[in-house]
Amino acid sequence: MRRTSLILAAAIAVACAHAQTENTNGMRYKWRDGQGLPHYSDSLTGEAIKYGYDVVNDRGLVMRHVERQLNPEEREAARKAAEEQAAQQRAAQDRSRNDAQMLAAYPSEADYKASLQQEIDNIDQQIRTTQINLHSQEKALTDLLTRAGDMERAKQAVPKFLNDGIAKQRNVVAGQRAALDRQQAARDAASTRMTTQLQHYRDLKAAQNKK
Repeated sequence: MRRTSLILAAAIAVACAHAQTENTNGMRYKWRDGQGLPHYSDSLTGEAIKYGYDVVNDRGLVMRHVERQLNPEEREAARKAAEEQAAQQRAAQDRSRNDAQMLAAYPSEADYKASLQQEIDNIDQQIRTTQINLHSQEKALTDLLTRAGDMERAKQAVPKFLNDGIAKQRNVVAGQRAALDRQQAARDAASTRMTTQLQHYRDLKAAQNKK
């Protein structure tokens, strides 16, 4: 609090010193208080500095406007807003640079589409592999269930190792099915992303051709 008071006092002192110089040229000060009421003064006051003020000449014309001082919370909010704006500018610059590199690397839409298709082709290969594994694991589970069913029909007790094997195999099959679902979702996302990226490429090429 003491540091803030000292800073405010210093700011007022500097502003007042500047005000004395301006007053030699017939300048006055105009500001509105917290209720919006206008005030005029031949000298600069702490209230004017607090709310912001206009420097007016002897004809009442505004020569300069000075913004009000920000409180600590407002200064912090302004700092965050400035950082966010800077981050957005950096992101825009990164996008512009990446777009330029993409256009240089892929001079035609066919080239770019082929590069995007590689990701989908890789996922398709993973899906085919998982489907083969799933079919194999499902067959193994069917064999175990058949053995257990045969024993039950023969009025024989199903041994623990067989029940444990069935439970384990069910988990394996469930895992393969979950993996297949994830891969299919990844393919759908890649396909959607490919459509969006191709359209972005077309827009960039169209803009480039207009130059």
